Amino acid sequence: MSTGAPASIAAAAPRTPLAVGAVLGAAENVVMAATLAAMALLPLAEIVLRATLGVGISGAASFTQHLTLLCGMVGAAIAAREGRLLSLSTLNAFLKGRAVTAARLFTGTVAVLVGTLLSVASLEFVLAERAGGNSIAYGIPVWIGQAALPAGFALITLRLAYALADCRSGRIAALALAALVAAAALGRMPLGDTAFLAAMSALLVAALLGSPVFTTLGGAALLLFWHHGLPMASIPLDHYRLVVNPSLPMIPLFTLAGYFLAEGGAPGRLVRVFNALFGGMRGGAAIATVAACAFFTSFSGASGVTIIALGGMLMPLLSSAGYSQRGALGLLTGAGSLGGLLPPGLPLVLYGIVAKISIEEMFLAGILPGLLMVALIAAWGIRLAPVSSGERRRFDWLEARSALAAAKWELLLPVVAFAALFGGFATPVEAAALTAVYAFVVEVLVYRDLKLTRDVARVMAECGLLVGGVLLILGVALGFTNYLVDAQIPERTVEWVTGAIDSRWMFLIALNVFLLAAGCVLDIYSATVLLVPLIVPLGIAFGIDPIHLGIIFLTNMELGYLTPPVGMNLFFAAYRFGKPLPEVFRAALPAVGVLAVGVALVTFLPWLATGLPQLLAR
Repeated sequence: MSTGAPASIAAAAPRTPLAVGAVLGAAENVVMAATLAAMALLPLAEIVLRATLGVGISGAASFTQHLTLLCGMVGAAIAAREGRLLSLSTLNAFLKGRAVTAARLFTGTVAVLVGTLLSVASLEFVLAERAGGNSIAYGIPVWIGQAALPAGFALITLRLAYALADCRSGRIAALALAALVAAAALGRMPLGDTAFLAAMSALLVAALLGSPVFTTLGGAALLLFWHHGLPMASIPLDHYRLVVNPSLPMIPLFTLAGYFLAEGGAPGRLVRVFNALFGGMRGGAAIATVAACAFFTSFSGASGVTIIALGGMLMPLLSSAGYSQRGALGLLTGAGSLGGLLPPGLPLVLYGIVAKISIEEMFLAGILPGLLMVALIAAWGIRLAPVSSGERRRFDWLEARSALAAAKWELLLPVVAFAALFGGFATPVEAAALTAVYAFVVEVLVYRDLKLTRDVARVMAECGLLVGGVLLILGVALGFTNYLVDAQIPERTVEWVTGAIDSRWMFLIALNVFLLAAGCVLDIYSATVLLVPLIVPLGIAFGIDPIHLGIIFLTNMELGYLTPPVGMNLFFAAYRFGKPLPEVFRAALPAVGVLAVGVALVTFLPWLATGLPQLLAR
């Protein structure tokens, strides 16, 4: 829109905060795109150089790991900019009028306080590491890569403070209070019992009112360390160690491949393939829905992305096949949670990292349980299908062949990933990088659904937003978990449980009840970092294979996508289809029961999880 001012005057005018924010946002998107591109191309160059010249790039793995740290912090800043940091509670949705403003001011202030303390603790950590003089490679100091932590936390904190724009005095008060708290922490002022309990209570109330998950977990860790006189710099140290884990770059790289698929024309082509193959039979629309959702979620790592990307095509498909609105809504919501157990599902990667288990073994372990869950939801979808509906048609070989030919490059994506991973010529991170580059080439250069200059940076920024939000939670959650480990909570838990339960089967039943409850209040990523270090020693004490235990854990967390109050698929389905949350939950309730049957089968038939890893290990 033109204001009528001459161009020279407009150019010379001082930038408004809105304009500065737009420039900063554009810069963040560019940095994110460049970071993800470097993360994909560096391992790919390693594969090529090793295959052709027998040499590699010095420090390539370390560079990729530190790029993951940068990706996580920039992505979290983008999530804060867009107001999309993950929160657990929906209580604020029931508030009205001034209560909404008060709740927003309170949760925003708590978030600013926690962000400030994390910024200060990260700065202390980086300054200490700078004195160590370590380098990544080629003389580049490690502390330069680590500097992404304080810079990222500071930017996130400023974003959270700016979000209080409708209450300027509240914003100023929050920043002033944050400065006082930071000064107290830097001055090593003791945090007494009364102050500790009051601060923990405020943190809990903020969590119930909808503060971001990272502020709840990070704030709890900070308060525990401060109260016991421990250095708070240990929290960013744990964050750093987790994010630069050698296997963690797989998460953003496989997610990037999924986002290229979701944002390109792949959804339409793949829905056409599955509908052509299965649409002619009774319940064929349900089978096509389940297959398409599982395929997408296995790569994107986010069932919400699947519901958003495919919902607009699959809902009409189910409706035209005669499914009721409630049945179609429940089927789509339930199917969106599938795929996390199928390789290269990101939950499998994260569990392998936290439990210190081979990721290749976790990929193999997830295949049969993942297919079981897909089959159960598909069977439920077939049962929902009308006996006499307009979906019955003769199988059309020409349409099936045409659909397969149109989607052949995308259907080859799992082949590329698995061939690289199990073919012996690429590490898991290199296989993930090859998959991401392949997806880019297919969607940008082969199909040309995405424009290089217009779409790619946007897609990468959206991918980075998801990855950054997840890694932010994982990093601060590890600090909390390590406090529990230092306090010997896992050992005490093992002693108590083994003293109270003497049967392996009773333990498995109790474990499932506990995990189902945990899945109702924790997202799958924070639950993995918080709970896995506690349950793995328990499983070992009862003679349960850690791989089997991991699949039990992940199937319960998959079920958690459909259980209130934090079942993320419920929120995404409500948003995508414009339905109230209670209606979505009622529609998805049968899917909860179906998946619960799958959880029971996986729990009491261990070979479903351990069979393939043991078979291929021989």
